[in-house]
Amino acid sequence: MNELVTGDAVVLGLQPARLPSRALAIAIDLAVLLTIFVLFSIGLAVATVTLDEAATAAIAVATFLLVLVGGPVAVETLSHGRSLGKLACGLRVVRDDGGPIRFRHALVRGAMGLVEILGTFGVVGSIASLVSARGRRLGDVFAGTLVVRERVPAGRALAVPPPPPWLVGRFGQLDLSGVPDGLWLAIRQYLTRMNQLDATVRGSMAERLATDLVARTGVPVPAGVPAAAYLAAVVNERQTRDVRRVAAAAGRAGRTGVPDAWPAPVPSPVFVNPVAAAPVPVKGEHSGGGAVEARPGGAAAPPAAVGEDMGQPGPQAPTGFAPPA
Repeated sequence: MNELVTGDAVVLGLQPARLPSRALAIAIDLAVLLTIFVLFSIGLAVATVTLDEAATAAIAVATFLLVLVGGPVAVETLSHGRSLGKLACGLRVVRDDGGPIRFRHALVRGAMGLVEILGTFGVVGSIASLVSARGRRLGDVFAGTLVVRERVPAGRALAVPPPPPWLVGRFGQLDLSGVPDGLWLAIRQYLTRMNQLDATVRGSMAERLATDLVARTGVPVPAGVPAAAYLAAVVNERQTRDVRRVAAAAGRAGRTGVPDAWPAPVPSPVFVNPVAAAPVPVKGEHSGGGAVEARPGGAAAPPAAVGEDMGQPGPQAPTGFAPPA
């Protein structure tokens, strides 16, 4: 799976996660967190047995916030959106534009999760995820994040949309040798998925990819050409060059390489009309001016064949038959 296809870890080919997979990931995370919380509580209860009730209650609240709120925030920040449950279910938290989350995103998600997941036993979060078109809960809405699926079944590869007709062939002189494969992959994934993105995100990502491509080629985007159209035209130019290169290689192989298993060409047989006439002299002047040679059975060789044997050019019969005597 190709996850981070640009320098900003932009993910293009992923699908939003739905409620069942998210609920399973949250259940795994909660099971781990509650286990850690119980172990911490037992240890602190033993360590604070000599303290008064107010100190014990304060320590219990601090432990609750530290484990059940600070724990998920720290894990999502350090792992860039992968908790243990999300890792097991193949999920990941990303920003709305596809980039990796940071501390402020994880903090808002953790604070809202304390209310909509722990405070209401997940009822508010489930309703919000079912209502949202992309399966987002309230914490995702306020933090500007999205939970996506990283492990998706392999399907048919989407074709890159063609560029506008007025841009076809316009970048034939562009040097594409300095463009890395990772940038080509990012551009292809963007072009195949751009209709699934928001208009603002789609425009910003096209500008970013076009800027990276211009930095690699050294030629700026022509005036008046949209960034997405520019990307499609350059990808089309590269595909055209690849097709030409493959066709040229196949043509050279066809001219120079002949398999050894092919049989040698067999010359076409030449049929000669028998002349059932008077005896043919051994030497003499033929009506056509060429010497003839006696053959068994009274057959005579055509003047063309005799001329070739003597090193002299002779007339050729277009039909393959010798002319009558």
